[in-house]
Amino acid sequence: MLLSVENLSVTRGGRQLLAELSFTLIGGQVLLLSGPNGIGKTSLLRTLAGLQQPLEGKIDLEPDSSIYSGHANAIKSNLTVLENLRFWAEIFGSEIPVDDVLEIFDLALLRDRHAGTLSAGQQRRLGLSRLVLSNRSIWLMDEPTVALDQVACRALSEIVRNHLNSGGCAVIASHSEMDLTKQKKSLDLSYFKAKKSLAFKEDVFL
Repeated sequence: MLLSVENLSVTRGGRQLLAELSFTLIGGQVLLLSGPNGIGKTSLLRTLAGLQQPLEGKIDLEPDSSIYSGHANAIKSNLTVLENLRFWAEIFGSEIPVDDVLEIFDLALLRDRHAGTLSAGQQRRLGLSRLVLSNRSIWLMDEPTVALDQVACRALSEIVRNHLNSGGCAVIASHSEMDLTKQKKSLDLSYFKAKKSLAFKEDVFL
């Protein structure tokens, strides 16, 4: 088991959104989050990533086993595509050849372009490349297909499938359909909406 969540309560801006949420993921499984806007998908992913504290409950995963890909691409605009990849490879201690990652994300022809000059879709692909370089088993992905065209979406689905086939797992919130493994699980967060909207002081790690 790579990830276990038990009786989790999730907050945003000092208000409780989700309550009594439990699930487990083993290698090869992907959990697809659904629910209306504002239900708490992003807040749940940030909580799983350790970027904010849960109100209640337990999250069980190995230290440094997860990586979060959110709405921001986390790229350095003044660096080239290649320099961004080399920076992340050094941060994560990755032994994966950077040239391979350039090919995987169709960035080879853009390797010497400054990241700030890329289109939205190209920046998205560059930001998602951190997942592969991280060598982490749990991918937490918030709307990963935003700004991607159909070809890039299909390529991303294949990248996620390869991660699952290698024993990793993923939790994904996306309004776009992704062609993933039969091992996928779905979780409608509407069923875990907090019955009471309690206000309180929230500690957030920045």
